[in-house]
Amino acid sequence: MSGVDWRTLAATQAGLLTRAQLTAAGIDRWAVRHRLRTGRWVAHTPTVVGTTNGPLTREVLLWIGVLHGGPHALLGDLTAAAELGLRNWAREEVTILVPRGTDTGDGHPGIRFRGVRRPLPDLRVHVHGLPVCRIEPAVLLFASQQSSSRTVSGVLAAVVQQRLTTPDRLAHWLTRLAPLRGAGQMRQALADVTDGAQSTAEIDVRRMCRAAGLCPPRRQVRRRDATGRARYTDCEWRLADGRVLVLEVDGGFHMEVEHWEEDIARQRALAASDRMIVRCTARELRDEPELVAEQLRMLGVPAA
Repeated sequence: MSGVDWRTLAATQAGLLTRAQLTAAGIDRWAVRHRLRTGRWVAHTPTVVGTTNGPLTREVLLWIGVLHGGPHALLGDLTAAAELGLRNWAREEVTILVPRGTDTGDGHPGIRFRGVRRPLPDLRVHVHGLPVCRIEPAVLLFASQQSSSRTVSGVLAAVVQQRLTTPDRLAHWLTRLAPLRGAGQMRQALADVTDGAQSTAEIDVRRMCRAAGLCPPRRQVRRRDATGRARYTDCEWRLADGRVLVLEVDGGFHMEVEHWEEDIARQRALAASDRMIVRCTARELRDEPELVAEQLRMLGVPAA
């Protein structure tokens, strides 16, 4: 390659090149060392060189990871999912998948190299030139490392709700990636998502009802409030006396003043003579499901 070629290649890799790429372009190690010493270039890792000394942006960090990880390296886990469009699950740390046994040395601050047994070329797609793990194996491999069942359920529900994949495609990849730690828990979460759950809280309600022997609720029911506006309730049960019991689940953001006032107004607008509205928090569903279930039973929620 000529000098123009290495500049062109660097432009496609956020200004970065590996030492192997520089050698192939005819830039010997002495020329590299001189440019590093004079501050024109910067060594980000023993194998990755920056041909500019600009700021360390997120894009640069991603490219450092995949270039340092070697020819089969991919963005993985939630790093890949974010690049593929998953919202509200971003993490500061960059995760790079590499073949198990790859020696990445000390790596780079803010980058985690994760060795996997799976053939990485089979998992690869490209986003803006970056090699990225497909959305299904990315979230499943992330879920397999989690100790919290709520995190597992939440991320699987999120990718389906945001229309990045389907429960069927996730189930296919779950089989394809076998054996995978926590696969049984993931299958149960996918069953809940397939049944219509749109969030971690809805999945928690379904699990609570299953454990307590209560009838599962109808979810995301479309209602008209007192002003005629369309609203969607979290969970509903038809009681023996003909009334409807509505359970609204509040997450952490509901504790902020503006959301709290909006929720009060929403509850008032949805109230009706044949409709009873009660509330609980996501924390209660997580930590005290038996108590919530018993209170719902006392309010008339029927047995399964």
